[in-house]
Amino acid sequence: MSLAVLIPLFPLIGFLINGIGFRRVPKSLVGVIGSAAALASFACALSLFLNFSGQPEVAHIFDWITIGDLNISMSFQIDQLSLLMLLIITGVGSLIHIYSIGYMHHDEGFGKFFAFLNLFLFFMLLLVLGSNYVVMFIGWEGVGLCSYLLIGFWNKNTNYGNAARKAFIMNRIGDLGFLLGIFLIITHFGTVEYADVFSKVVEGGYESGDKTLMAITLLLFVGAMGKSAQIPLYTWLPDAMAGPTPVSALIHAATMVTAGIYMIIRSNVLYSLSPETLEVIGWVGTATALLAASIGLLQNDIKKVLAYSTVSQLGYMFMGLGVMAYSSSFFHVMTHAFFKALLFLGAGSVIHAMSDEQDIRSMGGLRKKLPITFITFLIATIAISGIPPFAGFFSKDEILAHVYEHNKLMWVLALAGSMMTSFYMFRLLFLTFFGEFRGTHEQEHHLHESPIAMTAPLMILAVLSAAGGFFNLPHIFGGHASLATFMEPLFAQSHVEAHAPDEATEKMLMIISVIAALVSAGVAYVIYVSKKAVPDADGTETGLQKVVYNKYYIDELYDTVFVKPITALSNIFSSFVEFLVIDLIVEGIGKLVKGLSGEARLVQNGTTGYYIFAMVISIAVMLIWGLRIFILG
Repeated sequence: MSLAVLIPLFPLIGFLINGIGFRRVPKSLVGVIGSAAALASFACALSLFLNFSGQPEVAHIFDWITIGDLNISMSFQIDQLSLLMLLIITGVGSLIHIYSIGYMHHDEGFGKFFAFLNLFLFFMLLLVLGSNYVVMFIGWEGVGLCSYLLIGFWNKNTNYGNAARKAFIMNRIGDLGFLLGIFLIITHFGTVEYADVFSKVVEGGYESGDKTLMAITLLLFVGAMGKSAQIPLYTWLPDAMAGPTPVSALIHAATMVTAGIYMIIRSNVLYSLSPETLEVIGWVGTATALLAASIGLLQNDIKKVLAYSTVSQLGYMFMGLGVMAYSSSFFHVMTHAFFKALLFLGAGSVIHAMSDEQDIRSMGGLRKKLPITFITFLIATIAISGIPPFAGFFSKDEILAHVYEHNKLMWVLALAGSMMTSFYMFRLLFLTFFGEFRGTHEQEHHLHESPIAMTAPLMILAVLSAAGGFFNLPHIFGGHASLATFMEPLFAQSHVEAHAPDEATEKMLMIISVIAALVSAGVAYVIYVSKKAVPDADGTETGLQKVVYNKYYIDELYDTVFVKPITALSNIFSSFVEFLVIDLIVEGIGKLVKGLSGEARLVQNGTTGYYIFAMVISIAVMLIWGLRIFILG
């Protein structure tokens, strides 16, 4: 279990070295130190995975908080879920660190960037390793802090700073719900340790629909809505594109945004006894998947398309959770980590070649100049679109099959979202890599493939995006659903019974899903390759198209309903309450004391005769006063 302690320790050491000495550590060593720390964590995680006995183990580090009967320890838990998350976080995280060596090499904040990346990794590892909700919450808040630092990394740009603040504040809203859920767990169970809480639920004979469990799970889900960007707390994530592209890959693929899904799977005992909460989760996920996918249809910023894609794919994961298909949802977490990291890093390679241009209307024809980036991006596009035999097909179809058995309407909506995903992803691919180049002559002159430090991670992720589905190959294809089998012990206490369709129905659903994806890809090909259509300039959209292009004006709605009234109220407090109440009382007392002391100090004039005279008068007064008391007493 000492390896469990080393896993988060290595990124912390990397942060301390690059963070404290980022102006003194040679630039040539900064990336090596940061990447080596991530790789060392991956090696430890892989060793733990290969030597895992199958039984959960808890490494107690120290007792942290003890109040009465409540004891909160700093301890790590190694089981099937934490091991899989460790491999994803450190594996994909290591590739992103290596990629960053090439992508951020010329940035003046190179050392600071790697320090923040390492710190982000440390807190995410703490989140998934903790054996109780409080340690999870520390990591939860830590990744929130690091996301603020990384999104606003280029802090000289005001808009980037605003995006960082938006992410930080919206996550605090969700985190309040999570914190209240933890308080309710402490109040009701007297402990925050996973094993103890779940044992008390099982042994306590709680029935499905218990109101206390429903309150706890709903509050925890509010936290998940913030971290994993679900309606209504999703608008921070597209704005998180303000950070450097490797940050987008790290946050959107394998780490922060999956924290909500991890928390619900970890708490499956509580959620399986809260069908009302699961229904809420399923429909929130469905609405988020559809809304984000529809917005992605008309976006022209290469990173914004991928951002809304992330929000949409997270919706599918929550759909899976809502129908208790926990292992299927996690399967999509894993495959999504592969192809979404690849898409973002591929977008970074394009932006790098295009001299920081992100508008796909100014691209085109890049497949000849960036062959490795094009091929890997193509693989990721096929994977996320759910086209076999790549990873996204297996994981998404597994969720859709369980959703079909649970609710036919939800399945129809999920299928519609899947079709939109295929369309906007192939639209992005065709506008970026096909046709004629639409950028400037100077951009075309400087087009070149990215260095090996950037293309090597792309190729590794491309292999995982293509073959990742075989980790959980279903029985219908002759597989053994290895991932689901490995995760089964996690759900032993909750008695999960997510219904899967029969083999004939499953085949039918797969065929429908694949045809839908191919038709959408074909429509995108006809529009953007055959007809060579290019989206119009901003502001030329009309009607529904304009509404969708402007993201349904939800940001503007939030600004009108929440931001402006709060700002106006704060201005009132600043102008009147602070001036008339706070300043008047605090400064008034201060000015009164200052004025009186100014007058009193004039008594001290430095004349000895005056002092003797005052002393005689004072003594005479005291004697007279004392004599009066004696006579009258």
